[in-house]
Amino acid sequence: MTNASKETAFAANQLTLKPSQTKILLRCFGYLRPHWKLTAGAYMTMLLIDVINMINPQLIRWAIDNGISAGETTWLTLAVAALLALVVVKGFFTYFQGVWTEKASQNVAFDLRNELQRKITLLSFSYHDQAEAGDLLSRAIQDVERIRFLTGRATFRVAEGIVLMAITAGVMIWMNPALGLLAALVMPLLAYQSIRFGRVFRPLSAQIQKQLGALTTRVEQNLRGARVVKTFAQEDAEVERFETENRRWFDLSAYSARLQSVNMPLLHLIANLSSVAILWYGGLLVIDGKITLGELVAFTTYMGQLVSPVRYLGMILPAIAMAGASAERVFEILDTVPEVREDPNASPLVLTRGHVRFEKVSFSYGQWMSSKGDGLQEIAFEALPNQVIALLGPTGSGKTTVVNLIPRFYDPSDGRILVDGQDIRQVTINSLRSQIGMVLQESTLFAASLRENITFGKPDATQEELEAAARAAQAHEFIMQTTHGYDTEVGERGVTLSGGQKQRVAIARALLTDPRILILDDATSSVDTETEHQIQQALEQVMRGRTTFVIAHRLSTVQRADLILVLDRGRIVARGRHEELLKTSPLYQNIYHQQLKPKADERRQTQPGRA
Repeated sequence: MTNASKETAFAANQLTLKPSQTKILLRCFGYLRPHWKLTAGAYMTMLLIDVINMINPQLIRWAIDNGISAGETTWLTLAVAALLALVVVKGFFTYFQGVWTEKASQNVAFDLRNELQRKITLLSFSYHDQAEAGDLLSRAIQDVERIRFLTGRATFRVAEGIVLMAITAGVMIWMNPALGLLAALVMPLLAYQSIRFGRVFRPLSAQIQKQLGALTTRVEQNLRGARVVKTFAQEDAEVERFETENRRWFDLSAYSARLQSVNMPLLHLIANLSSVAILWYGGLLVIDGKITLGELVAFTTYMGQLVSPVRYLGMILPAIAMAGASAERVFEILDTVPEVREDPNASPLVLTRGHVRFEKVSFSYGQWMSSKGDGLQEIAFEALPNQVIALLGPTGSGKTTVVNLIPRFYDPSDGRILVDGQDIRQVTINSLRSQIGMVLQESTLFAASLRENITFGKPDATQEELEAAARAAQAHEFIMQTTHGYDTEVGERGVTLSGGQKQRVAIARALLTDPRILILDDATSSVDTETEHQIQQALEQVMRGRTTFVIAHRLSTVQRADLILVLDRGRIVARGRHEELLKTSPLYQNIYHQQLKPKADERRQTQPGRA
């Protein structure tokens, strides 16, 4: 697409700011409300500075007409002294103006980032299923920074420019109506060009921000998947994919730069044409004796002040356009309504037994169904206190979906889930999840110390509680062998630990909160046999005295389960104990002979002493 066709396409947008866009900008400025004193102080100093800017040309006029032209050094000295004093006063006001403006806008960014972090944390799993981490990072950092600039220096400079132009034009018309009107003729042209540029630049800015999010996502994925990329020798392919996204961002940014490089000189041309006209016409008036030389110099000084805001507008309007696009992206997150919401009348969960009951529960992932499986259809069962419930089935059968519904990561579309007789949608989310411990196959650790990772769910845990949980998880021994014990840093995502060590830390983290309900994925295919045995020992200890849901991948797990639920395509197709299902369920028999029994035989062969 050529530059001309691009501009035509972008120019197809509305000529004026759409009401929704106006609301977005007003909403941005709403974040200044708590900091109105700083903002008011900055704008008050702006008015005082504008008053000084109006006085300066009059002092220059006085110095020329009453000092230089009249040969009066006294008047000249007084005028220069007054100008010098005003420069000092202006500098004083400018300092506070800058400090207060910046402080107010930084507060806006501070509040926005806190609000974003809170909202992203509270959003449901369904949102994070589709969101891209890199794009969220771009919105939380760069987009918020653009809003900060909008509510700070950008809007301030526009307001300053408008006020300065209005006052300057009024003083010029008061001094000489003919010259003043000649100067004022340039304003409609400047306003037209600014509006025309804004309506072209704003949608382009939105595209640039969107592409920057895509670029950030690509970088984030490359960093997180560095080992996978190297394992499959895909370095060149990833570089090429990144280069493609980078090229798109570069092309949009280059087009943006071309638009701005045309807009700025055009604004200066319009303003300077007026200055040239005033110099020519004013010079004729001086020659004819209709105005003094001092008046002409004052006029040209005022004209310079009139042109100065044009420079600001040329630089600031693109930033405002980009900030508007950024604000849309930020408020899109803030306005997202979580699918899982807490009832206003919800009460804390009173959990004493750990009795879980599913009553004809159905669930669909909706637009993400194809990537998540077929959901669930009329799931009904109950887990009695202290029972172990094993979930078994082919990939995509709904095992993970079942356990994700218990802590309300998602809400069922039909049916209900009861814990100790209480509908989980009628209790507070925090009280529900604080009673549930989860240990998944892929354990997520934070770039912090082992102590911080284990106490994540209970930051106020004592050293004795911490060590007791670690011992129960078979983790204390290896932790004490590290450089700094529990204060050892584990690196991003626990990269310094082995798979088995990470999982044992995750088990300790779950055990420390002493939950009544446990959700476990005991798959250990990524660790060696010895580590697998240690993890299994830890899991067995963790499950004692608790209601436990296990996504089963081991024969030993299903053999000791009190109830096995066999799922297929979102339905429970069989239920019972191991021996019963071997006789009655063809699907269970198939899973047993193809998956469970071969793995058990392999373990016995590698460690006959534990057969």
